[in-house]
Amino acid sequence: MGMKTDLIQPDRGQDATAIHLVNKDGFADFSRKLSAPQRAALAAQKFTGAGYQVGIVPDGEGWFAVGGVADPAALSSWCMARLAEQLPAGTYRLAGGEPGPALHGWQTAQYRFTRYVEDKDAEGPRILLTGEVGRIDAAVAEAQAVALVRDLVNTPAEDMGPAALEDAAEALAKQHGAQLAVTRGDALEQEYPMVHAVGRAAARSHAPRMLHLTWGAADAPVLAIVGKGVCFDSGGLDIKPSAGMLLMKKDMGGGAHALALAGLIMGAGLKVRLHCLVPAVENAIAGNAFRPGDVLKSRKGLTVEVGNTDAEGRLILADALTRVCEEQPELLIDFATLTGAARVALGPDLPALFARRDETADALLAAGKKHDDACWRLPMPAAYAEWLKSDVADTGNAHANAFAGASVAALFLDKFVAEGVDWAHFDTFAWTPSPKPGRPRGGEALGLRAAWHMIRSRFGG
Repeated sequence: MGMKTDLIQPDRGQDATAIHLVNKDGFADFSRKLSAPQRAALAAQKFTGAGYQVGIVPDGEGWFAVGGVADPAALSSWCMARLAEQLPAGTYRLAGGEPGPALHGWQTAQYRFTRYVEDKDAEGPRILLTGEVGRIDAAVAEAQAVALVRDLVNTPAEDMGPAALEDAAEALAKQHGAQLAVTRGDALEQEYPMVHAVGRAAARSHAPRMLHLTWGAADAPVLAIVGKGVCFDSGGLDIKPSAGMLLMKKDMGGGAHALALAGLIMGAGLKVRLHCLVPAVENAIAGNAFRPGDVLKSRKGLTVEVGNTDAEGRLILADALTRVCEEQPELLIDFATLTGAARVALGPDLPALFARRDETADALLAAGKKHDDACWRLPMPAAYAEWLKSDVADTGNAHANAFAGASVAALFLDKFVAEGVDWAHFDTFAWTPSPKPGRPRGGEALGLRAAWHMIRSRFGG
């Protein structure tokens, strides 16, 4: 599974095949510098310089590669990803410049999920050289964080239940010298009652738990990361149709993002006191499942009437957000595969971003745009909070109409974030339904890089 760590290496003059980047506008000028046989070779491959095209050009006893890009002078994360997917195994060097941001897609294009099937088409690694040696460690860490999200999300629920998610958190903690506290059983019911209620119907091997990773100096600014860890979502007693359940192994994608982001923060040694919480549950069906109409008590003390057992992610997040706010964080970011409404509004590629402070939202949006991880801000209109009113409890967990589902879910979470806390919420899909260069079909990190670069800018390092 995952990705090799040596796909980008320092350029020390070693033998390498050259890659030339060209766009459609510049292709005529590029072609004039080639020999007639070389032009004929590109013509035979129908190469025109269009985006993501790949061409191979004979050159004496060897050859060089040509890649089509939008703008050779302004490279993106993905502009060389198709080259990394299609070129033969070997070592490559970008002619006339440095790959810069394209280092990311070069690596993620070579990701493979092979836990259950051998990758029979694998030809070996494609290595890209760079003279910007100082960028390598950061680029590798970022790509490995994406690979971690993909691995966790792609693994089906039988092998990625709450216990397996705990194992992933434990491995991360050991790697970085962090501490992991796990709350289960009776203690979970007392301390995180809504996490317990949502997960109590699962088999004992998939019993619910709260994962709480801490790292960093006690006197450093508190940075809080929370991720929804619903390892499988049947919908509960408000059961999903089979088509809606098919991809629900990915409902712990928020938790995967949180762990991957925590790894980046710790790996970079940011001067923060990190609290990363992942409530890990399976929303299953059994005689002891929580029911529509039940009233749950939360860690915060608010009572919540269950209008829909399929709106369970916000319940477990509520207890986690309450807990982490007790640490008085300077910044709190959560990730969750929370609503279908966000996908209806924005499609699969754009995470919905909600934030209390405009400056925090602007910083996240700018980081996403700069690093090819675009997000889109949606509102939290106070008037819509009325739709969560309950006749028998402090609040409901779901509203009865079909309007603004992502915003209403964010407004529910807002009730459990302490007043004055700088909070941002990503409603992400965590999945690529149609493959793109550097982004194979399957689990995907969406919003991770936007959050990481914003955090790194804010807290230094």
